[in-house]
Amino acid sequence: MTAEGPRNPEQRRAELASSLEAVRGRIDAACAAAGRKPDEVRLLAVTKTFPAADAALLVDLGLTDLAENRDQEAAPKAAEVARLRPGAAVRWHMVGRLQRNKAKSVAGWASEVQSVDSSRLAEALAKAVRTEQEAGRRSGPLEVLLQASLDTSEDAQRRGGCPLGDLPQLADVVARSSEALRLRGVMAVAPLAADPEPAFARLAEAHARVRRDHPDAVELSAGMSGDVEAAVAHGSTCVRVGTALLGGRGLASP
Repeated sequence: MTAEGPRNPEQRRAELASSLEAVRGRIDAACAAAGRKPDEVRLLAVTKTFPAADAALLVDLGLTDLAENRDQEAAPKAAEVARLRPGAAVRWHMVGRLQRNKAKSVAGWASEVQSVDSSRLAEALAKAVRTEQEAGRRSGPLEVLLQASLDTSEDAQRRGGCPLGDLPQLADVVARSSEALRLRGVMAVAPLAADPEPAFARLAEAHARVRRDHPDAVELSAGMSGDVEAAVAHGSTCVRVGTALLGGRGLASP
């Protein structure tokens, strides 16, 4: 739940609709400035710390790609949204740092994990997906993005990410588990308190290297509320927006 507590559903829907229009306007303008088409950039709504009711309203507004960064919040929220909007084609994405012991749970609710940063995590996810497939609870592979590290500060370890030079090797590991994992591309978070432009330029180069051996890894997930424009300018195909869409963060559910 957010710290603000429950809100009138119609008022909240209007707030979200207005924010969504503004965010899409920013994406459209960024694409125009970069000479790109707006439909080249997917909007991923990061609903962490916000209630399932907000996620359901976003679904009503046509935004069905939703993301979370903690399994313990995401699993029950995904189940609640499925209850609130039965039949809706919602795709849930894991974008936060993921521990291997959460692989089994994530394989049960996520369509895509954007934060794979080690071969051990990739192998744990592949094993978990195979278990779900054999049990008949999952029909297809888990889509995967490799999380690259753009941060050289002490904060880099906490945020996770694979060194740029190691991405091709990690991509090969994921590709070997093609029946369970589908390599879709690369993700990164801009360094804190630094110009995102040079970081996103390095990311674009690293993504191009991965695509030389894995041409289907077309996704480049970069850009959040504060740096959408810079990310789009450097080829991002997916922006992960939370604050600009849902408002200031509240307190996460326990």
